Amino acid sequence: MRKSLINGVAAVLTTAVVTLAATGPAAAADASSKVSRTTTVGIHNTYDPATFGYLAQALDLHPGLIELDVWPDIITREWKVSHSNPLGNANNCVAAASAAQLYSGGANKNLEYCLDDIRLWLGAHPDSGPLVLKLELKTGFSSRTGQGPAQLDAAIAAHLGSAVFKPADLLGGYASLDAAAKADAWPTRGQLAGKVIIEVIPGTVEEGNPTDTLWTDREYAQYLKGLAAAGTLGKAQIFPAVHNAQSGDPRGRYSDATLRPWFVAFDGDASAYVTGGIDTSWYDTNHYLLVMTDVQSISPAVPAGDVAAAQARVALVAGKHASVASSDWASMPSVDAQVVDRG
Repeated sequence: MRKSLINGVAAVLTTAVVTLAATGPAAAADASSKVSRTTTVGIHNTYDPATFGYLAQALDLHPGLIELDVWPDIITREWKVSHSNPLGNANNCVAAASAAQLYSGGANKNLEYCLDDIRLWLGAHPDSGPLVLKLELKTGFSSRTGQGPAQLDAAIAAHLGSAVFKPADLLGGYASLDAAAKADAWPTRGQLAGKVIIEVIPGTVEEGNPTDTLWTDREYAQYLKGLAAAGTLGKAQIFPAVHNAQSGDPRGRYSDATLRPWFVAFDGDASAYVTGGIDTSWYDTNHYLLVMTDVQSISPAVPAGDVAAAQARVALVAGKHASVASSDWASMPSVDAQVVDRG
């Protein structure tokens, strides 16, 4: 009986691997599709100068998502962009004043310059997007140095301006972002051409800090709730994301239930969503944005440079209701620019 059980388990695992590997390309979506009904491809740590000399070169691949790691510099009170330096920049953003200057000049600039680069690039490619801009706040906000949600919003508003699709734009006349999402009040991709949708997640340093009891997601949700109560939600630029994959409604982790309706974006490891027994149809049914990270690592891992396997992987996670298939695919333009039907 034991041998029979082992053989049965092996057969199930083999079937699962074959299913993951054999998925073909998904059906392409077009500008008439709502953002909530499509799956795009994201590029992890897009600011890394070892991957792209200039941020504009990443944007030239027309990905659906780019990512910036942000640190509130507690000495200069600036917003730094780097992977591991809290007091300095290490990125591919430049001080461009026009689209023609996006591919020249010195890099390693503050967040505001990265935002300028995005705005200038979108201005030169008005039919592109919408682009999801994922911000990982490595250590979270720093209220003691005046670097909280309001200050980050002010920087975004000053440098991206009307290019941002804001929480208030989704809210419309609904009581909460949750209600608006469930009503599928998201615009079409064509209506959001040239626009940026910004999500923010807690950073790895913040999540590993036992003394930090107010993470980025909850702090920004509290801020959203306060703005809504004051009738000033239009100031908010960002959608806070519930970070890390979890079964059921992961917003249950917030003890303050009044914060839960302000989360309509979710972000976590693709392997956990796809192979961890999580019913991801819940995200699609409610029209929530779901970012799946490291899709290339779902077993069997996608070999570097294998376009066909990467396209199949995008189709797989689209079928699992991802809004964004985030990956390390920085050298496959035909994959990075994909927009396919979700679900």
